[in-house]
Amino acid sequence: MSLLIMTTSSSVNDCSKKGFHFLKKLIWTFSALLVSILAAVFLIWLVLHPSKPEFYIKDASVEELSLSISLPAVRFLNSTIQVTMVSKNPNSHVGIHYDQLRIHAAYRGQPITSDSALPQFFQGKKDTNVLGAVLRGIRMPVAPGFGYEAGHDQIAGKLSLELKLEGKLRWKVGNWESGRYRVAVDCAAVIAARASGDVGGMNLMQGTQCSTAV
Repeated sequence: MSLLIMTTSSSVNDCSKKGFHFLKKLIWTFSALLVSILAAVFLIWLVLHPSKPEFYIKDASVEELSLSISLPAVRFLNSTIQVTMVSKNPNSHVGIHYDQLRIHAAYRGQPITSDSALPQFFQGKKDTNVLGAVLRGIRMPVAPGFGYEAGHDQIAGKLSLELKLEGKLRWKVGNWESGRYRVAVDCAAVIAARASGDVGGMNLMQGTQCSTAV
């Protein structure tokens, strides 16, 4: 006596279809999860890679620039410079905290004022702030050729100064704040030099855009 076992093709097809639908659903779920992760990473990248703040010199005037010689090879400079700087946050979703800001002036790479501290402040999204400072140098040591170079520029009618601002900033998104980043701003200010013997300050010839590094 023989036993005949028959398997219907319908049951095999049902299992095959169930397996296919399960695999299809698994692939769709994995794809949706991957897209969500990539979208979240992209949004985080946008938030955590904000544009650098922008600075420019709105006004600057040299009230004093006097050289004294105490010894044959030792020269000292007294200086007073007023500066008005504009800071802009170009970001639409990120605020900026500034602190430990200090600014000084230099001429041909030589500091001609001491560092002047600026107050800390918060800059909102797309905000613009005006910063003002009076920079002073008292008996600042300068190179022996300083008098000749400054005199030559005075005859040419313009004095090229460098204004350097350094400090720390923190990015702010909602309640989250980043760690501190160093910010360095370099500005070139071209001052209209007065003729020898004239009195009064020397003023900025035109506004200047600055370079910013974070």
